[in-house]
Amino acid sequence: MRIAIVNDMRFAVEGLRRILVASPEYTLAWAAENGKEAVEKCAADIPDLILMDLIMPVMDGVEATRRIMTQSPCPILVVTSSVDGNAAKVFEAMGAGALDAVKTPVFGKSGEVDGDAALLFKIQTIKKLTNGVKVMGSSPVIARGSSGRFVNGALVAIGSSSGGPTALAQVLGSLPADFAASVVIVQHVDAYFAEDMASWLNDQSALPVRTARNNEELQPATVYVAATSDHLVISSAGRLQYTPEPRKFIYRPSVDVFFDSVAKHWRGNTTAVLLTGMGRDGALGLLNLRNMGIHTIAQDKASCAVYGMPKAAASMNAAVEILPLDEIGPAIVKRFSKKTDQRRSVAP
Repeated sequence: MRIAIVNDMRFAVEGLRRILVASPEYTLAWAAENGKEAVEKCAADIPDLILMDLIMPVMDGVEATRRIMTQSPCPILVVTSSVDGNAAKVFEAMGAGALDAVKTPVFGKSGEVDGDAALLFKIQTIKKLTNGVKVMGSSPVIARGSSGRFVNGALVAIGSSSGGPTALAQVLGSLPADFAASVVIVQHVDAYFAEDMASWLNDQSALPVRTARNNEELQPATVYVAATSDHLVISSAGRLQYTPEPRKFIYRPSVDVFFDSVAKHWRGNTTAVLLTGMGRDGALGLLNLRNMGIHTIAQDKASCAVYGMPKAAASMNAAVEILPLDEIGPAIVKRFSKKTDQRRSVAP
């Protein structure tokens, strides 16, 4: 795997290089001292992955990510020491197409390294995703239970990955403060960033946005964001729960796992949405939901930062509607503005 490093600190570049070359799986493709240089080098030599810093002279990592994903697209992992003070920039970069973010390892004067394991784990995960390793798909179509129970309330279930934060902000910004449904989001993001992302989205939404707590009951006009590396699911009692199972998924939390739990346990009026992202997570789950008679929406190619997950859904005919990003929020509002009974029963 050929990996490029974009960082204006020579000490950081050397430290990252040493981490990479210690593994026979990785080689250094090239290094750049700022975003402008990275855009130019990527145009001439596209690597398998770029480790992108955020705060740099000439051109920062957000703009470099945006230009690279437009001109010479390739996987980008944000690697920055300024996460806490620049959370908004992390989400802007992810909105521009970066896959994930991780803190820069700390290199001690005596050669010790703190944080290399987290970096290598992220790189290995991205390698699996981009090398076409088969991801365990969601389970076959799940029949709804026969208990005849009702779970009151309406639900918007949203899955997203690379490009997701910006797309989510636009969708949530279209929902009014008196929106009748609960909104649950599974975004591929490191658990370290989940609280900051929820706070960032909250600043751009008329609805309150917060991370989901284990075993809590959904409330209308509230947005919940998956907050751990475990899967977020709807339990048989209709509550949000975290679970480590299934373990053999590259994506954690998985959109497929969440969508399948909605199909199995939720009885309220539901719309499911799959936004921009690399890979195929969520496509089978969206198909499952469509086969259950649930309204499904996928983002169109032109408005995606990375047309992977919605493309997989479109190829399976999993989406009832394929819409540009700016039409998804209004379409959701329109569906839930209808004065219909929000309860769905299951025949015993």
